[in-house]
Amino acid sequence: MRLHKLAFDSYGAVQVATGVATADNVKLILMLFDGLLESLAAARGHITHGNIAEKGKSIARCTRILMGLQGSLDFERGGELAQNLDELYSYVTRRLVRANAHNDLEILEEVRSLMAEIRDAWASLPGLMPGRSVAPTLN
Repeated sequence: MRLHKLAFDSYGAVQVATGVATADNVKLILMLFDGLLESLAAARGHITHGNIAEKGKSIARCTRILMGLQGSLDFERGGELAQNLDELYSYVTRRLVRANAHNDLEILEEVRSLMAEIRDAWASLPGLMPGRSVAPTLN
């Protein structure tokens, strides 16, 4: 249940509110990554169009989602993988602070690439379990 609350609080979008109640943990994580990637794309557009205030809001949303992802890590069961993800999320958060301060599109692309790769790895998990299908990837 804690993961459901973290996912809902971190994602915060109305379009997902109805899906959260029935989503399994992998789907919730995918929803967080999708929200993160959408917010990164929005931040990129805001920088390109000079809308600095909205860029800041989009990057702040990315940071909240990353905090939700970090908060959902299970270090006891996840071991080294959980620790590596925690460090990656911390690194990405620091990079977002820099991208925000310098309106740096290259950093946003670096973060997008890293997070898309992790998202795709999560998307492959349901396909590894019997009776489940693979979630689609974002391009």
